[in-house]
Amino acid sequence: MTTAAITTITAARERGRALFPGIIASVVVAAAASFLSEHYGTPVMLFALLLGMAMNFLAADGPCKAGIEFTARQVLRIGVALLGLRFTFAQIAALGWEPVLIVIASVAVTILVSVAAAKVLGFQPLFGMLTGGATAICGASAALALSAALPSHPGKERATLFTVIGVSALSTIAMIAYPMVVQLLDLKPVAAGIFLGGTIHDVAQVVGAGYSISQETGDTATVVKLMRIAMLLPVIVCAAMITRAQGAAEGGKRPPLLPWFAVAFVILAAVNSTGWVSPALQGLGSDLSSWCLIAAISAIGMKTQLKEVTSVGFKPIALMIGETLFLAVLVLLLMRFAG
Repeated sequence: MTTAAITTITAARERGRALFPGIIASVVVAAAASFLSEHYGTPVMLFALLLGMAMNFLAADGPCKAGIEFTARQVLRIGVALLGLRFTFAQIAALGWEPVLIVIASVAVTILVSVAAAKVLGFQPLFGMLTGGATAICGASAALALSAALPSHPGKERATLFTVIGVSALSTIAMIAYPMVVQLLDLKPVAAGIFLGGTIHDVAQVVGAGYSISQETGDTATVVKLMRIAMLLPVIVCAAMITRAQGAAEGGKRPPLLPWFAVAFVILAAVNSTGWVSPALQGLGSDLSSWCLIAAISAIGMKTQLKEVTSVGFKPIALMIGETLFLAVLVLLLMRFAG
């Protein structure tokens, strides 16, 4: 074995030893959050955030700091990449062009309106892109993916944390309230599925709301939700282009136009669409993606002080509530126009 190889192996071992305590701490918090979520029916991301914030002393200078930083950044990106195993292109094609157009239009318009509303309220436009993307695409997962792709900013982690908390809470409320809206409007099963899948933020809440109505509504809602997850790629590309432009403007190194996790997302989705991936492997990938995202948000929680979250004020809350209501009305209008 060459000296260079020995040096590389030694460096990798040292790096692993440095990261191990923080990674284990994040996984333990993620496991506790998953246990509580299964037993109390509350979004797992919300439990992961709260438990992580309760353990924020671990992120101070000490043996866990490096691993927590690694989990909050790199493990997050792995989880986003594995989201590609959650859908196939055939599932999207089976519903026809109307739901596809509704999803594309609703995601694009919601994000643009969110950016404009953020500017009016005095926030950075990128905060509007973060909250709008989380609302329009797939809740906490989209918030984490966009946060990974957007430019670094002193308040980015606090904004991400607030967005995950807000979108998780609003998604739970929507899971309860939107089936009542479906009954009030007397929507047929497929139309109900398009509405639920096109408006509720997180996948688990979409499934819960859809199948509470009927099997057909649940199936349709799930596929429409997967279409929204597919929209994560072009939005990440836009975020990466913004990051690239800002990097060039500041004289720093220009980041790649397509982050590696976005490329991996597309590759996994394409492979999954071929039918070569067994259901067991799909389930394993989906579970691993969920675990990575839960561990990452646990690590982000550990890095955040509670007082930072409570100091955000009313305007960000109003922004996210407005985005949620806007998306619901927009999807209903688009369904009426497409029908």
